[in-house]
Amino acid sequence: MAARKSWLIAAVATATAVYVAMWLGYTENWAWLDDVDNLLLRRFHDVGASRPGWVSFWVVFSLVFGPSAFRLVALVVIIVALVRRNLQTALFLVVSVELSGLVTLAAKVVADRPRPDTALAHAASTSFPSGHALGVMVGVLALLTVLWPYLPAGLRMPVAMAGVALIVLVGAARVVLNVHHPSDVLAGWALGGLYYLLCVRLVPPRAVTAVAGTPAELDTAR
Repeated sequence: MAARKSWLIAAVATATAVYVAMWLGYTENWAWLDDVDNLLLRRFHDVGASRPGWVSFWVVFSLVFGPSAFRLVALVVIIVALVRRNLQTALFLVVSVELSGLVTLAAKVVADRPRPDTALAHAASTSFPSGHALGVMVGVLALLTVLWPYLPAGLRMPVAMAGVALIVLVGAARVVLNVHHPSDVLAGWALGGLYYLLCVRLVPPRAVTAVAGTPAELDTAR
């Protein structure tokens, strides 16, 4: 229990530090962060500017594996949970996955950072934090938490690795498309992790009784 509590504190502290650092870096115009953001944006812009197929691939990838896709999957699981009278799990997924967009919107309004001028694709609203990074982070973690007990033991690690890969690739895609600064993506991952930890603590799905990161069963009481 002490180890789990220490892990939780470390996770919250790290995510908070990353988010605050990215926010301060933008608002205070930290030169080193601006240099990193601009360097990566230029590199990817140079690649995509003359390769429309490359840009189209990442646009489609961001759509297919973006937050909306995870909200759709979560909706299906919510319906299953309600049919099986598992209100705790349904509530957890509603608050975590389905309402994560409101967290993104609020954070964007507060920061009000413009999109990069070099954007290779259309993107609505402001830039900080990345809604794709936040939404996919929450979606992957929340769905893994709920579905983990139902995965065969041999599939658990591959599924977890696929989830991590999606988190990284969707976030990277937003920088590849120049619709987000790299610091926006890091902030989105950090805030998404924090929001997930808050949800699993305050509205845990059934069988999560201790700390964030403990897998939940969709229905343990029959």
